[in-house]
Amino acid sequence: MEIKYDSVYYSYKENTPLEKLALEDINLEIKEGKINGIIGKCGSGKTTFLELLNALCLPTLGSITIGDYQIENKSKIKNINSLRVELGYVFGNPKRQFFLPTVKEEIAFGMEQFSYKLDKIESRVCDALKMVGLDDSYLEKDPMKLSNGEMRKVAIASVLAFNPKILIFDEPTLGLDSISEKSFLKMLKMLKNKYHKTIIIVTHDVNMIHKIADYLFVFHDGKMVLEGTKYEVFDSELLEKYEITRPKIMEFSYQVLKQKGIKLGYRDDVNDLIKDIYRHVS
Repeated sequence: MEIKYDSVYYSYKENTPLEKLALEDINLEIKEGKINGIIGKCGSGKTTFLELLNALCLPTLGSITIGDYQIENKSKIKNINSLRVELGYVFGNPKRQFFLPTVKEEIAFGMEQFSYKLDKIESRVCDALKMVGLDDSYLEKDPMKLSNGEMRKVAIASVLAFNPKILIFDEPTLGLDSISEKSFLKMLKMLKNKYHKTIIIVTHDVNMIHKIADYLFVFHDGKMVLEGTKYEVFDSELLEKYEITRPKIMEFSYQVLKQKGIKLGYRDDVNDLIKDIYRHVS
């Protein structure tokens, strides 16, 4: 499903001067079937970008294309619920999504609102749990009493039950320990590779997004200022200007090249980097 921003501007107040816009002249196209990262400091426009994508607010100027849907200023989107079913939004804090006493009820709730048949709801609840690596023993558990990692998986399962084409994550690894984060990233790769989902991640965590993203967009002061593969973006000399640090693994390689003139290459995994170092010193 195509997602394209075409000269999008957004102001929280009408008649606001251009220099005070929350988003200014955003032109981008999300890479379909890939993991897309949106990074930038606080106040850069990332949250507004997501609100527009979900049609929670409308552009002041410009248009957003999502498949067959067109979002424009003061437009009335027919079948808005159908659009939102295609966009699976997972909050940064899963507790914001939970208000029912069992995992089963949480995952089933949304489908019940859209009049899914009972037999289809039950099978989809179980299928969604399996997709995130949880079994049927979780069905009757209280989601608020699960671990952070388990809660996040249940939140994702409640979205996957709709089988959306696009998954949107806002700070998905916040509060996760290293083991839970590793499990989460493995799941994201599976959702992309096996189920061909388009994934959008908004985050401040450059180390995490470096491990998982195929393509990055950098926001700064309401503008999209840089885009490219993660290697192209994190290798850019403009990062300091936009107040973004390099992932630790890339910063190490960058400093070795800068200070010693040794090109180690760019790696996603520390073990691969260690192998490069060994080849140079042996």
